[in-house]
Amino acid sequence: MNLAEGVQIVSFGLLSAMMLGAALGVVLLSNVVYSAFLLAGAFISAAGLYLLLNADFVAMAQVLVYVGAVNVLIIFAIMLVNKREDFTPIPKSWIRKAATAIVCTGLFALLSTMVLATPWAISTEATVSSGSIVVIGKHFFSDFLLPFELASVLLLMALIGAIVLARREFLPDLEEADLQQTMLTLPERPQELTPAGSNTGSQSK
Repeated sequence: MNLAEGVQIVSFGLLSAMMLGAALGVVLLSNVVYSAFLLAGAFISAAGLYLLLNADFVAMAQVLVYVGAVNVLIIFAIMLVNKREDFTPIPKSWIRKAATAIVCTGLFALLSTMVLATPWAISTEATVSSGSIVVIGKHFFSDFLLPFELASVLLLMALIGAIVLARREFLPDLEEADLQQTMLTLPERPQELTPAGSNTGSQSK
């Protein structure tokens, strides 16, 4: 995706702000459902950054795998196991907060030093490429054909194993007396029996 330089800078700024805001929301919000949805926003922002880098296949995989599979699985797990419990304060929680702040500050300083010390090769020439999907497809069916087929066989084995584990076992054969006891019968209202002659006599009168 070759865009003008100004549009690229604005897009990068917006996507970066969205990613940072979503990541902060994931960490700071107390509601785990909102955190899960904001995590999907962070994944989508990362996919947008991949598009700016002309990595369309990685962006598509980011959306399909992380947003469509991992994040949806997290949301389903939260919805199914969401139990409301009273918050109990943790004793000496400031120690954990201080340790977390120190670790995060150290990681941020390390990454900042690495980014500033790396000699980034910036080229002003426009890159012309046929698309990463075409290149990856050629490598899949030429250089990496055997690992690709082995991965498909592995996924097939996992699918068969899931079917075997999830299938319902056959019920044992029950005797006829047990079946009659377990059958559901609908209650019927008893009706009074009237002689047939009374109906004809009333009609003749």
